[in-house]
Amino acid sequence: MMLSQFFEDLTKAYQAEIEDLQSDSEGNDILTSRLKSKRSQFALMMPMIDTDPEMVAVAFHGGIDFTNPQTLMMLLGDEPEEFPSWADVADAVQFESWAQKLADIALQEAGGERFLITAVCLEYLHEKSNGNYNGAYGSSAADDQSDDAVEGVERDDDDNDSGDLETEGADWLAEQGFERLG
Repeated sequence: MMLSQFFEDLTKAYQAEIEDLQSDSEGNDILTSRLKSKRSQFALMMPMIDTDPEMVAVAFHGGIDFTNPQTLMMLLGDEPEEFPSWADVADAVQFESWAQKLADIALQEAGGERFLITAVCLEYLHEKSNGNYNGAYGSSAADDQSDDAVEGVERDDDDNDSGDLETEGADWLAEQGFERLG
């Protein structure tokens, strides 16, 4: 399989992002909780889809079934400016219900189609490279947690003031293993 330079570079970054989310400073496996956090903040991360798509794309980890791998294989050789429309690719995948909500958010953004194709291809490459992927994050318990996280994204943004964002940011940093200030 011949990867475009775009996917060659992003695949390594995507793998590194998943590895970074995998464990805390004590070596505990906290991937599920960190993915839940990413999913709940998905709408806030939309400005990053052009500059750091791998950091946003991990929110889809474990939430995509690949129904037409041949379509994805063909896309992996393309640079972003060569991508077809999302409508031409959509039938190649099936999203879990929580991941479909994220996809709908992404598709509302300028560049959302390109990002979604990128995210799907990165997750496909990750799954293909693991070989032993069993969809553990697609279990019903994880789906329930992810649905809860996504529902937080859908609430009215007016309910969030800067204090809430600061608290959420501090909580997220603490989950990443950083000490709280103050």
